[in-house]
Amino acid sequence: MERLPATPGATGIGRMALNLQDVRKVALALPETTEEPHHHYGSFRVRGKIYVTMPPGGELLHIFVSEQDRELALAMYPEFLEPVLWGGKVVGVRANLPAARKSTVLDLVRKAYAYKANATGSARAAKSARVRRGGESKAA
Repeated sequence: MERLPATPGATGIGRMALNLQDVRKVALALPETTEEPHHHYGSFRVRGKIYVTMPPGGELLHIFVSEQDRELALAMYPEFLEPVLWGGKVVGVRANLPAARKSTVLDLVRKAYAYKANATGSARAAKSARVRRGGESKAA
């Protein structure tokens, strides 16, 4: 795979200017996505589950993909991706937007959405199954 220069604003195959508006357009086009504050960050969520956070400043993006997608992306694109740590554990990737490949980052946003949407769908299905079996009761 061809490595692209890490120079901010560099152009090349797959590399185009990327900003938060591009990310916002893609994220908000995905079903059930909402944009909400998360502490002093912005976030995109599906059914309440965060799949992207946007730190202040507009140059970074935190994307919460599956472990498999995360490890592959970090190995393939170290010039613009780095790990996001939470409690010493890697939980996502941090994209440096000025140096990033637009197509790669937007693909990761879509993968994060699918990962979180499937996780919330599975949790709903499990809860629904417990309710049907009489495993949960409503609080008074």
